[in-house]
Amino acid sequence: MVFFLLIRTFAHEMKTINIAIFVSGSGTNCENLIKYFSGSERVNCALVISNKADAYALVRAERLGVKTAVVPKAQLNDANHMLPLLRDNDIHFIVLAGFLPLVPDFLIDAFLRRIVNIHPALLPKFGGKGMWGHHVHEAVKAAGETETGMTVHWVTPVCDGGEIIAQYRTPLLPTDTVDDIAEKEHQLEMRYFPLVVEKVLQETF
Repeated sequence: MVFFLLIRTFAHEMKTINIAIFVSGSGTNCENLIKYFSGSERVNCALVISNKADAYALVRAERLGVKTAVVPKAQLNDANHMLPLLRDNDIHFIVLAGFLPLVPDFLIDAFLRRIVNIHPALLPKFGGKGMWGHHVHEAVKAAGETETGMTVHWVTPVCDGGEIIAQYRTPLLPTDTVDDIAEKEHQLEMRYFPLVVEKVLQETF
C-alpha cells in the first residue's frame, strides 16, 4: 500500500504543466518562453493564442512546433468558445505576453491565480488603459523618470491592477531616447520573464 501511494505521489508530481501563451504582436517574449521551456520535463508550452491573425508571434510559435489559434474579440469573450478550446488542449496555466485585450471575467474565474501578465513599466506607474508598448516608454520619457523596468503580476478584472509578483529595474540616462528606454526594458524581459514564470509554476503546482 505504501509503495502504491508513493507511485501515485510521484506520478502527480511529474504531471506535465501545459501553458497557453496569449499574444498580440511580434512575440519575442512568446518565443523566449517556448525556447526556455523546450528542454523542461515539467512545463510544456502547449498553445499560443492571438487575437490577431497577422501577429508574427504565431509564425514564431509554429516554427518552434507549438500549436496556435486565433481568437477574434467575439470568440475571446465567448465562454462557449474559449473554455472548450483551453480544456481540449489541457491547459493549466495562462501567460499573457504582450496581449492587448482585457481578459474576460469568466476566464479569470476559471483560471483563478493561474493567469500572469507582463507589463513594460514599474507598476503602479504607467499602467491602465492605453498603457501598452511604446505608449508606456513614451510616458516614462515624458515624466523624466530616472529608472524603468518590468512587472509581472496576477491578472484580475482591473487592468494592470493585480497583485505584483516580481519587478526588475534598470537605470535611465537623461539622454536616453524612447527607443533606448524600450530596449533597456526589453532586455529585462528577455532575462527575467521565463525565470519568474518558472518560479510561479513551481509554487502553484
